[in-house]
Amino acid sequence: MDTTSAGAMGHAMTGPPDGRWLRRFRDSDDGETKVICFPHAGAVAGEYRTWPEGLPPDIGVMAVRYPGREERFDDPIPPRLEALADDIAGALGELARQPVVLFGHCFGATVAHEVALRLQEQGSPPAALCVSGTRPPHALAGRSTVPSTDEDIIAHVRTLDANRAAAFADPMLREAVLPAVRGDYHLVGGYSGGSRPPLACPIYAYAGDEDPELAPEEMRGWADMTRGGFRFRVLPGGHFFLKSAEPALLADMRNVLDAVRTGTTVA
Repeated sequence: MDTTSAGAMGHAMTGPPDGRWLRRFRDSDDGETKVICFPHAGAVAGEYRTWPEGLPPDIGVMAVRYPGREERFDDPIPPRLEALADDIAGALGELARQPVVLFGHCFGATVAHEVALRLQEQGSPPAALCVSGTRPPHALAGRSTVPSTDEDIIAHVRTLDANRAAAFADPMLREAVLPAVRGDYHLVGGYSGGSRPPLACPIYAYAGDEDPELAPEEMRGWADMTRGGFRFRVLPGGHFFLKSAEPALLADMRNVLDAVRTGTTVA
């Protein structure tokens, strides 16, 4: 294993999950399957607030609360993406012993994958990993330079999502939003990528057919990250297709969850 890939994967999964790290949209204490969502760079857990409406009622739905925003505005963002994954894996506690499906978009997909590696090493691999809108870690070594100045970061965000332009045009909103975006971009820029051990769980990959960030076929490299089965879907839309094509994405996620229940892999 690449020595930079795991960080300190030694967090013990004991006790209840740390509530600072999870926003629970729908949950119960039984052994139901949980979907844990990882937001994209600069985003908040509320990006996934509508997901319970599109997923089966017996599925728990929650999202990760990254530090440096909303209720955690004063919490420092870790210095490296691997350290963030360490913290999240440790914060899940006993929740990780239940069937969990991790879903992450863009930056969130990379974090979700690193968390999945840590859960697997701790003996509780996820039931499935769903990734969208980003290349696998071994394909990131030759990536273009991540924007580092505030103006370059804002310009990049606008190319991906014109709807966020208003937040940066308003000085008060910009002051509230920019620190989290800047911090997450710093984590992306410092991420080593490279080789990783394969996951035992299946990986389901998604991409928008008009994503300016990557050619959809680049998502197929995620097949190298698992020995548990791989499947790829292209949905209509740009980088944030998961909003514009949410009904189609959640319909496919229902198939993934059915496969988790039955111990199979979606074809």
